[in-house]
Amino acid sequence: MKAAVLFEAGKPLEIHDIRIDRPGPREVLVRTAACGVCRSDLHFVDGAYPHAMPTVPGHEAAGVVEAVGSEVTRLKPGDHVITFFTVFCGACEFCVSGRPSLCIDNSTRRPADAAPKLTLADGTPVNHFLNLSAFAEQMLIHEHACVAISKDMPLDRAALLGCAVMTGAGSIFRDSKVTPGETVAVIGCGGIGLAAINAAKIAGAGKIIAIDPVAEKRALARKMGATHDLDAMAPDLVKQVLKLTDGGVNYAIEAVGRPQTAETAWHVLRRGGTATILGMIAPGQSVSIPGPTFLSGKKLQGSLAGSMQFPIDLPRLVQMYLDGLLDLDTMVAERIKLEDINHAFDNLRQGDAVRSVIEFA
Repeated sequence: MKAAVLFEAGKPLEIHDIRIDRPGPREVLVRTAACGVCRSDLHFVDGAYPHAMPTVPGHEAAGVVEAVGSEVTRLKPGDHVITFFTVFCGACEFCVSGRPSLCIDNSTRRPADAAPKLTLADGTPVNHFLNLSAFAEQMLIHEHACVAISKDMPLDRAALLGCAVMTGAGSIFRDSKVTPGETVAVIGCGGIGLAAINAAKIAGAGKIIAIDPVAEKRALARKMGATHDLDAMAPDLVKQVLKLTDGGVNYAIEAVGRPQTAETAWHVLRRGGTATILGMIAPGQSVSIPGPTFLSGKKLQGSLAGSMQFPIDLPRLVQMYLDGLLDLDTMVAERIKLEDINHAFDNLRQGDAVRSVIEFA
């Protein structure tokens, strides 16, 4: 099968024919239909986050099950699925307490002495990326790294649910539990931020403030439900938000991954408000919060994958799209082929694109 292989951080990905193994116990082989190109991938491609090489990146995908291994009970060939990188075991403390995104149980991984899932033509093992390695025509994954969905759902839109949308929507529905009339500020209007804005609209938020330095992204945010938009580069940004909301927002969602934007999320909160940090702040960087401001009852929390409960929440998001509530169409900036992967990463580096989606034949 064809796959985009990363041999060295900071270098372009290369398209190669690589070999994929057959499904083992509790594994499924998925024919990839579509895969979003996410900024999280870029962090690894550019070397901000380390990863063993060579590897096949990609972690926001949807496809069709082609084969299943022994002990698989939830899926069958022909099922349409959304994949997600936070594979869960279903039995650990985090899973049974409703926090599967935090699962780190090693039972979902292949044994160390088993054959590699992916190899180059010369037999060199290829390291699996975030449990998926989705920039490829096929994925070999654990059955708990995907969920079956309605076949009415277009797979190119379904792919976005596997990272950007579940993370952004989860920050509203799960992390913040926004109720009608409450105020929300979203910092960063890429895929995750736009999904958070759309979810806040669905939740009935009173004011939804989109904050981004790019005017085109703020326009998209308005289309997806923002009631107000502000330039992130404005020197009086915090004052603008406080004035607009009579003292600050109930919830701030940070979807950029920089210390400064995380600190902004804290400062635009009203007393008792909650800031949720979704962005991947690079290793070695820290967030600084003035000590006395903790006395205002504010909360600062992190989140992985929007704290989603995948088997429950992803089919619900699918239904929201089919019912016309969830706007995924606006998020797709372009549809490309696998061979255009480096072009898509260049767009991300420029900061202008929302989502490039790779479509596989």
